Amino acid sequence: MAEYRIEKDSLGEMKVPADALYGAQTQRAVENFPVSGMPMPPQFIHALGLAKAAAARVNASLRLLDPAMAKAIEAAATEVAAGKWDAEFPIDVYQTGSGTSSNMNANEVIARLAARASGLKVHPNDHVNLGQSSNDVIPAVLHVSAVLEIERELLPALAHLWSALDEKARAFDGIIKTGRTHLMDATPIRLGQEFGGYASQVQHAIERVKATLPDLRELAIGGTAVGTGLNSHPDFGRLVAAELGRMTGTSFVEARNHFEAEAAQDGAAWASGALNSVAASLMKIANDIRLLNSGPRCGLAEIALPAVQPGSSIMPGKVNPVMCETVVQVGAQVMGNHVACTLGAQWGQLDLNTMLPLIARNLLESIHLLARASRVFADKAIRGLVANEETCTGYVEISPSMATALNPLIGYDKSAEIAKRSFKERRPVRELAKEMTSLSAEDIARALDPRRQTEPGLEPGGSAGG
Repeated sequence: MAEYRIEKDSLGEMKVPADALYGAQTQRAVENFPVSGMPMPPQFIHALGLAKAAAARVNASLRLLDPAMAKAIEAAATEVAAGKWDAEFPIDVYQTGSGTSSNMNANEVIARLAARASGLKVHPNDHVNLGQSSNDVIPAVLHVSAVLEIERELLPALAHLWSALDEKARAFDGIIKTGRTHLMDATPIRLGQEFGGYASQVQHAIERVKATLPDLRELAIGGTAVGTGLNSHPDFGRLVAAELGRMTGTSFVEARNHFEAEAAQDGAAWASGALNSVAASLMKIANDIRLLNSGPRCGLAEIALPAVQPGSSIMPGKVNPVMCETVVQVGAQVMGNHVACTLGAQWGQLDLNTMLPLIARNLLESIHLLARASRVFADKAIRGLVANEETCTGYVEISPSMATALNPLIGYDKSAEIAKRSFKERRPVRELAKEMTSLSAEDIARALDPRRQTEPGLEPGGSAGG
């Protein structure tokens, strides 16, 4: 049996693997772009299948496509959307900047599947691509795939992480510890307040990501080659967007301005910026928890993370904060992806952005990485960590910054003198206050009550910056 078959495109004959569903244009792209070995993300390919299915359904409703042929195309495209034919999409991410090769890859695969199932002669361009251009399909699919991954994966994962952090914030509300600013001792804070801050970061991250969705819901479909809608029914874009919404259980709309939707990718850049902000938040949280866990004897050791694997090939018994390190690495990758997306969004000359595959790849990877990292961080680090309450309390009593609460009673200068002696002589502020001031034992006890120092108020505590 022959290992290949001969197929033709507008440039001539091509040898195509005999059992491949794709045709000449896909094979040409496979040979032209052997760059990274990375095909387009499966989420993108699945959304591309959805777009082709929706287009076939709309073309049938507009009586532009024979019902039997439309049904066959829709069925084949639905199989692509379900991930059944991922192996038939081998084209490298670093291909033509419009994504034309990936669009034709889908057209060829779907045409062959539809023809095989129906016995009809289905043409990749004339039938599967009817009313479409790569220049409106690919940016539309970029948006569809991003919305679906954000709604189905990232937002639930961030909510899961928020829940874990909020649970710890409530559980640790009664544990007083020393605060730290500039990594130096500061006034007392409750461990629950710190974790409440982390939970709030994640809550804000969710809101920021949600804020990008309206722009991503706008689809370029219907604009065809340059945004004018040439060779497309005037209602095509609106109907395909609505159909995609019904198929996916969310909402999409036709772009308010097709020229912007094809020439620029500002919405994707904004979404990537929100993901960059999420990455920064998660890195901050993960590194804080890593610092609080440091030890177990010679670090802060205010909390203890679950031991999930041995930490050293030479030091027996060592356990490292590996889940925190995973999150930090993911954050760094997402930040790198954002740089690529930012450059990609800049790269729209005149009437078309020509970095669409790169933007799609990096945006979808960032969504996926943040979603997975948020879940494993919640499940393997946050939920199982415990507070070392005795350590936390001990640090509070020996911190020189306890003297801050004496400011309203004895003034800043006297309090500073006590704080300096506390550090130099390794003696508690409470003990020195009795020795160096005329305050009553009751006044000192009230002023240096750690719990009161973690709540707003001028009496008997005070406040200080830095």
